Amino acid sequence: MVAGESSGDLLASRLLSGLLPELPDAEIHGIGGPKMAEYGFKSHWPMEKLSVRGLFEVLAHYREIKGIQSALRDKLLAEKPAVFIGVDAPDFNFGLEMQLKQAGIPTMHFIGPSIWAWRGGRIKKIQKAVSHMLVVFPFEEEIYRKAGVPVTYVGYPLAEVIPMEPDVQAARSALGLPADATVVTIMPGSRMSELKYNTAAFIGAARLLAQRDPSLRFVVPMAGNKQRHYFDALIAEADLNDVPLQLLEGRSHVAIAAADAVLVASGTATLEVALFKKPMVIAYKMMRASWEILRHMGYQPWVGLPNILAREFVVPELLQDAATPEALADALWQQLRDDSHRERLRQRFADMHGTLLRDTAKESAQAVLELIRQRQERP
Repeated sequence: MVAGESSGDLLASRLLSGLLPELPDAEIHGIGGPKMAEYGFKSHWPMEKLSVRGLFEVLAHYREIKGIQSALRDKLLAEKPAVFIGVDAPDFNFGLEMQLKQAGIPTMHFIGPSIWAWRGGRIKKIQKAVSHMLVVFPFEEEIYRKAGVPVTYVGYPLAEVIPMEPDVQAARSALGLPADATVVTIMPGSRMSELKYNTAAFIGAARLLAQRDPSLRFVVPMAGNKQRHYFDALIAEADLNDVPLQLLEGRSHVAIAAADAVLVASGTATLEVALFKKPMVIAYKMMRASWEILRHMGYQPWVGLPNILAREFVVPELLQDAATPEALADALWQQLRDDSHRERLRQRFADMHGTLLRDTAKESAQAVLELIRQRQERP
């Protein structure tokens, strides 16, 4: 298995929770994180080596990433595992899966890339690389069936983990926050590149909000110690040390549950916020050169998963130059103050939660077992 970032680590751990009872003696290894390690997974390289986003950012690390991919490929070609499972990280995993599949090793990819949003031509590569695709949104099944790629819709794993009615007061108590406080959770991203480009604008928005209402409480979950140290350095560099922030080591779900509104970097975390039924502002900044290329490649007007699933802008999106501290602060202020909008969002996100709810661990594990069985039955 290969997962390239914290969201993939969490998703892979859900699959492992369903698979290990069926294969208790299996050796499961590759590249992954701490959630996967809880199920006995052995990672040969730190997962953070693959956590790079943006065209030019990837190029800067290309030689190292390519070296890891080649070394892992050689190891797996020699070992011939029962199955290889790539968890997200499509740019890394598809190249690896293609070579493994050509060598007769079954390949499964967990979470189809957003070919319905951009880079639809990747379906041709997927056809060559993937023996079976696991998808987390119901509309994706038809796309892969039409392309002749075996596919199973397994639901969105976190829809099972996140309660339909989150306990706000319990979350606030766990974080030592007053029950009646107005809480803003800030999530600038788990990747180092995301922190680099998002931090100053996100925390600059918090400073402006604190000036409007000094009673606001700001909670910032960090993906790990490395991210926290880098975040601290970025805060100091931007002269934002005066902003009253409560930094957390992990515990992102508690931070979201406790919030009245969330400022969140575009990515899978936006859907987590929606599953907690929270108002949010989605924002994202990246290297200028990457942005100039990527902004012309989308097929639809939304980038945030809640908006994509809703097929409309149910929450604001502020990207690149639009993501100024002033604009982010204004958008968050509106999310905090419009009670009728908050109630409409809550109901919309509750409906979304219901459509994404499946026994993901069981269904994904059964798909893996079936792929292994098919290989064993080959002459």
